[in-house]
Order: sequence, then structure tokens, then C-alpha cells
Amino acid sequence: MPHPHSQPSPMRSPSHRPRKPRRPFGDPIAAPKEHPDFVQPPLINRVNLNLPLRAIMPEDWITDAGHIVFHTVGDTGGIHGSEAQEAIAHQMEAQVDAASDQSKPAFFYNLGDVVYFNGQSEYYRWQFYEPYQYYQPHILAIPGNHDGDTRVRGNNDPVTEPTLTGFITNFCDEQPRYLFPYRATTTQPYVYWTLEAPFVTIVGLYSNVDGTLDGRGSIEQQRWLEDQLDTAPEDKCLIVAVHHPPYSLDQPHGGSPDILIALDEAQAHSGRTPDIVLSGHVHSYQRFTRQVDEREIPFLVAGAGGYANKPQAMHKLQVKDDGSSIETPFQTTEADVVLESYNDIDPGFLQMTIDRETLVGEYFTVPFEDKPPSDPFDRFSLDWRNHKIS
Repeated sequence: MPHPHSQPSPMRSPSHRPRKPRRPFGDPIAAPKEHPDFVQPPLINRVNLNLPLRAIMPEDWITDAGHIVFHTVGDTGGIHGSEAQEAIAHQMEAQVDAASDQSKPAFFYNLGDVVYFNGQSEYYRWQFYEPYQYYQPHILAIPGNHDGDTRVRGNNDPVTEPTLTGFITNFCDEQPRYLFPYRATTTQPYVYWTLEAPFVTIVGLYSNVDGTLDGRGSIEQQRWLEDQLDTAPEDKCLIVAVHHPPYSLDQPHGGSPDILIALDEAQAHSGRTPDIVLSGHVHSYQRFTRQVDEREIPFLVAGAGGYANKPQAMHKLQVKDDGSSIETPFQTTEADVVLESYNDIDPGFLQMTIDRETLVGEYFTVPFEDKPPSDPFDRFSLDWRNHKIS
């Protein structure tokens, strides 16, 4: 049965200028775009898009510890100033320094929009390398819409460089190089790729400019996603990371219907359901639970990683008719989707801890003015083998 948001829009004349419909209150999925903006990624490596963690760092200490820890958040680029981004980087660094040797975060997984606005290579030094120059673990990433849309906006402005040039140069290098003195480039296989690590497999997608995996008439990334779900080890937690969130109750964006459809189709074809889905794009934190048969699947939005440099730049959630805020847990208009927690006031980041049976997610806020609290704003535990959340 097709998803209700997959229904085609009525045909319109070319001269019609589409207007985005406002979503009903409580609807976490935006209306499909009549003309999604898709920019074809460069065709580079197509041999093997899987990267073992051991190829970039030792992993025996993770196996010996019996768990893996990592940081994740998106929308970190600091075009409006680096204060929020640097404050978050400082807090992640502090967690690394304070942790025991066996519990140190192994890497930071960036959920996209590394560099604003248009992903140009020239911005990587001051929007990426400098803010994280004291953060010791590796940094891995998937691209966001601003990483891929390198077109400069304005009257007849030219393309500054081909799409994803900056991202590929810094994250998909053939060999590590020091373009900045304190961090080498990363050798990820492509802009969508799979990380194979102890206790976890992370399938990272590229949702392009408008939240689609493939251009109209193409199914290349979709088929790759289905294959990754089908072949992912069943004795490891399975995470899907994608920049555009399938669900969001923020006012400007809403969830991406094409990404939700892609995930549902991949699940149907592969017979494998991701244990958790991580996204950015929306500059806030939101945690949803989706019920699929007897499974409870967390869908997380973590896009407050630094771009929003003041409270007004955060993406606020919908409000009720009387102007009051959503109270959690909140039943969305999707019968199987509940909003469990959210923060649209403070920047923040996630720390994930995964062992052979459990994933623990903790969201730490870094307020604009106040001292960052030591306790997480939100914490949940997922029994990923039995698909239950507590």
C-alpha cells in the first residue's frame, strides 16, 4: 500500500508558481515537491562503498571495551560566526578528555551541512578545521544540501565549483593529506557509504539538495541502500544516517516524504529494518518513536550543531492554535509516530554508546548564554536486538 505522502501532485501549467502548503498542526511530513532540485553527484568510486573502521584507526580497544562511543550532530557550518560551533566542539572535546580510555568517543559523525552556504572548498579552513582543531577523534560525515548545492545565489552568478567538490576533497580523499596542520583529510569511499565498526553498522545516505536519493528515473542509490540493509550483519546495531529527516514537527521544513518512502521501500525489499535513523537539516533536536509491527524505532533529528548562532535562528516547532507549545509525549497525525522529546531553544549534540544488545543515546545542550549542564537534556535506551525503547 503506497504511503499517503507518495501520491503525485496534480499537473500544473509551466507558468504556475507552486506555493508550499502549510502543514496541519501535528503533521511531521511535508508535502511532496512538484519539482525537486536534484544535482547529480560526481561519478567517482563505484567499486566498494564500505569502509571498515579499522582502515582509519585501531579498533581492538573498542572490542576489548565491549562497546563503542561516538558523537553525532549536523548543520555545523558557521557562516554566521563560529561561537556556537566552537562551544559544541569544546564540550565534545571535554567529554573525550574526561572519559576513561575504554569509553572515549571513537569519532564524530557529522550529519551534513558541514560548510555553509554552498559547500565551497575555500570555507573548510574556518568553518571545519579551525573549530575542531582541538578535537582529537576522527571526524566522518555525510553531505547535506548546502554541501552539494555549490551554486551561488543571485543575478546570473556563476557556479563557483562543481557540486560536492569541497566535501569530496576533504572527506573522500584517495590518501590522507594535511590541508590544515592539525587534521588530515578522510578517505571515505563516496558521498554515500557504509561504516563497518565493532557493534554497529552505519549506512550513510546522500539526500541531495531537496531530500531525494536519486533523480527522477534513476534508482542507483535506492538499490544500493536496499543491498546494504540486506547484507548488514544481524549481530550489529544497524543505523541509517541521512541529512533530511523523515519526520520533523518544525514550522519551516517538516519531514522529507521522499526519504521516508525510500526507507520504507528499502525495508520492504530487503526485509531488514534499521534499528535507528539519524538526521540533521532542521536546526533543533527532536526524538520520535515509530511503531513498525512490534518494533519501536527511534527517529532522531539533531541539526543544532552550530549554524544557528542565536535563539532566533533555531527552527521552532509548531505551536497550538492558542500559541502554546507542544507537550511530550505528543501523538502526531501519523498514527504510528510519537514525538518523545525536543529542544528548539539550545544548540547541542548527541553521544551514542552501543554494545552487543543496547544503544544509549544522550543529547547534551550547549546554551547560548548559560553554562552547559553536565547532565543530558534527553536520554533513551534502545534494546536493539528486541527493538524496545526505555
